Amino acid sequence: MPRVVLGVSGGIAAYKACELLRRLTESGHDVTVVPTAAALEFVGAPTWAALSGKPVATDVWTSVHEVPHVRIGQTADLVVVAPATADLVAKAAHGIADDLLTNTLLTARCPVVLAPAMHTEMWEHPATRANVATLRERGVVVVEPAEGRLTGADTGKGRLPDPGEIFELAREVLARSATGSAGSSASSVVTDLAGRRVVVSAGGTREYLDPVRFLGNRSSGLQGYALARAAAARGAEVTLVAANVALPDPAGVKVVHVETTAQLRDEVVAAAASADAVVMAAAPADFRPVTVSEGKIKKADDGSAPPLELVQNPDVLHELSTERGHPGSVVVGFAAETGDASGTVLEHARAKLARKGCDLLVVNDVSGGAVFGSPDNEAVILAADGGSVEVPRGTKAALAQVIWDQVARRFGP
Repeated sequence: MPRVVLGVSGGIAAYKACELLRRLTESGHDVTVVPTAAALEFVGAPTWAALSGKPVATDVWTSVHEVPHVRIGQTADLVVVAPATADLVAKAAHGIADDLLTNTLLTARCPVVLAPAMHTEMWEHPATRANVATLRERGVVVVEPAEGRLTGADTGKGRLPDPGEIFELAREVLARSATGSAGSSASSVVTDLAGRRVVVSAGGTREYLDPVRFLGNRSSGLQGYALARAAAARGAEVTLVAANVALPDPAGVKVVHVETTAQLRDEVVAAAASADAVVMAAAPADFRPVTVSEGKIKKADDGSAPPLELVQNPDVLHELSTERGHPGSVVVGFAAETGDASGTVLEHARAKLARKGCDLLVVNDVSGGAVFGSPDNEAVILAADGGSVEVPRGTKAALAQVIWDQVARRFGP
């Protein structure tokens, strides 16, 4: 049973940590809650004790014979602090240990995740930015705050990400740390993408026929979101371009919502200019109508259908592969293929890999509608150098980790 320390510092978002705690305990994690004294002004100790099934303390003197200020950190598999206030971030960066939580952070040798929540001005202050940079350099996963309503009437960046998404990120970090090799620190394994900028696209684009009808496809965006979440958990700065996806924003990820292929192309190309890797998991529509009706197209009395003239959309993956804005970047494409009389799934995919010019191509056999909307996936990852990796059926999160493993191996020093 994974042992998780949930640290809670003194911000109004402390109440959201109750939902994170519930998700952790109900999914089989052994959770010890370590709130600061200020956090108990927002949520009392009885709440944390009831939800975790364990007593709660904030100082190093409670049960001192068990040396909690050392033991809790030493025995943890993961430390998550949510919310992490500007004060907590500063103390963690400078090694200040004046209560049980900050002592725990100093003794922990497991992965550490901090989910900051504070007003925009505090998050953007040079001191906070420097503290965050210091922590990330040490291998701490510092989650980018969300944008939205803050305390009072304020709105901006600094909102605690959705607790469900912090939970998913925490699970990614735990799973990743479990794959570490001997001699590697947990933090170095988890944050192997630290300092990298990556772009992921997800979902399916829509090409409108009129104000209410469109051409689209069945892509749910689940695989793209799993890729974005996994990259954030591994320390990357992630931009997710999402086309018509009804999923919560992954924690720590910048999400740009689009509808059409042209919009997706513009956003991805702009973000790719400074990215180390681009993963095109979205399913852009290959065609769009030549004209879009300003009004709803009406049925004809004689039962005939109106003519539909289509034009081909830009090939976004080919453009990204052949006109790379960032030298040495890695470009990954996806191929949803079915076999036919002219070739097998892999034969079609290899031809597509050569045609597109990308470094890696993740191939899904979608015969019979497989993959779409499913939490599971299986794939073959083809490489431009002729290599291939077969990924057996498993979760889309597991496939995402294999894809990032392949990308990371292709990064230069």
